[in-house]
Amino acid sequence: MEWQIWFAGILFLIVYAIIISEKIHRTIIALFGAALLIVLGVISQHEAVNYIDFNTIGLLFGMMVIVGITRKSGVFEYVAIKAAHSTGGDPVKIMIVLSIFTAVASALLDNVTTVLLIVPVTISICAALEINPVPIFIAEILSSNIGGTATLIGDPPNIMIGSATGLGFMDFIKNLAPIVIVIFIVTLIILKFIYQKKLQTTEDNKARLMEMDPKEAIIDAKLMKKSLLVIGVVIIGFVIHQYLGLESATIAITGAALLMLITRVDPEEAFVTVEWATLFFFVGLFILVGGLEKVGIIENMAREAVKLTQGNVALSTIFVLWFSAIASAFIDNIPFVATFIPLIQEMGQIGHMNIMPLWWALSLGACLGGNGTIIGASANVIVSGIAAREGHPITFLGYMKIAFPLMLVSIVIATGYLLIFFV
Repeated sequence: MEWQIWFAGILFLIVYAIIISEKIHRTIIALFGAALLIVLGVISQHEAVNYIDFNTIGLLFGMMVIVGITRKSGVFEYVAIKAAHSTGGDPVKIMIVLSIFTAVASALLDNVTTVLLIVPVTISICAALEINPVPIFIAEILSSNIGGTATLIGDPPNIMIGSATGLGFMDFIKNLAPIVIVIFIVTLIILKFIYQKKLQTTEDNKARLMEMDPKEAIIDAKLMKKSLLVIGVVIIGFVIHQYLGLESATIAITGAALLMLITRVDPEEAFVTVEWATLFFFVGLFILVGGLEKVGIIENMAREAVKLTQGNVALSTIFVLWFSAIASAFIDNIPFVATFIPLIQEMGQIGHMNIMPLWWALSLGACLGGNGTIIGASANVIVSGIAAREGHPITFLGYMKIAFPLMLVSIVIATGYLLIFFV
C-alpha cells in the first residue's frame, strides 16, 4: 500500500534527524520508531524479529563482556604506562606510542572499548607532564577509527558488513589491513608535524612520569592471566571461524561464557559492563531499515544508484567510498551502514555486477569517514564527552580543522588502493 511506503520513509528520516540532533537518546527514538512500524502494521512482529541481525548483536555482547571483565585486572593501564615509559617521557613520542597502542587495541577489541580504556590513562600521563591532553585525544580518536577499520571486530560497521555478507575475520585482515597500515603511518607523520611544537614539557615533568610504576596498575594478576588466555583463544577463534563453519558471534559468546566460568564472576556483575543501550539501538535500527526494505524503498534507491553509475564497478566503488565517507563524517556511521548494506545487495542484483569491491569501499568509507567530525563515530563522541568532563573540551571546529583534512587524505589513499587492487 502506498501509505506504507510514505510512512516508512518519512518515519526513517524523522528518526535519523532526531539521532543527529541528539535531542532524544538515539536508543529510545530508534526503538520507538521500530515499535510504530509494527503497531501500524507496516511490518509484522515476526518480520521485525527476522530483520534483526543477531550475529552483530551477539558479537558485540560477547566482546563487551570479555573486555568488561578483563578491564578489572588493570592490564590495559599497565600496558599504557609501560608504553609511555618506553618514550623517556617525550610528549610527541608518547602521542605516537599511545596512538599505536590505540590502533592495535581497536583492531583486536573494538574502538569504543579501546578509547574508554585509554583516555583515563592519557589524562594521568598528561597531568604528570603538565601538557594539554587535547592533541593526544585527537590522535587517539583518529587512531581508534583507523585501527578499527582493519578487522571484522574493530568497528561496528565492519561487524555489520561481515554479518550481512559472510565475510570473515581473515577476509578483512587480508583486504583492509595493508592499506590501513599505510593510512595510519601517513596520519601519524602529519600529526607529528602539526603538534610537535605544542607538545613540550620540562625535564622535571619527564622524571615525574618515569616514576609512575606500571606494576601498581595491576589490580588482580590472576584475573589478568585468565583474561589474556581467553582473549588469545577468542582471537584464534576469529581467525579460523570460517573454516570451523561458525559465526563470529558464536566465538565471542563462547569466549565470554568461558571467561565467566573460569573467573567465577557473578553474571550480573559481568553484564553491568555491557552497553545495553548500544545493543538495543542496533535492534531498533535493524527493524527500521527492515521497514524500508519491506516497502521497496531500498530497491528503488538501488535502481537509481545503478542508473547513476551505469552498472560500472569502478564508478560504483568510488561512489560508495566517497559518499559513505562524507556522510559518515556528519552522521553516525552505524545507522548509515545499516541503510547502505541492503542497498549494495540490491545494486548487485539489479546491475548484475561484482559487488565485492563495494563492500570494501563501504567499510573504508564509513570507518575512515567517521574521523571527519567529532560526531562522526561513537568513539569520537565518547572521547569528547570524557575530555569535557575532565575540563579539556574538544570543540567541533577545533577538531574538524585537524581531522577533516586528514580524513580526506585517507580517502584519497583508499581510492587509489581500491582502483589498483580491486577494480
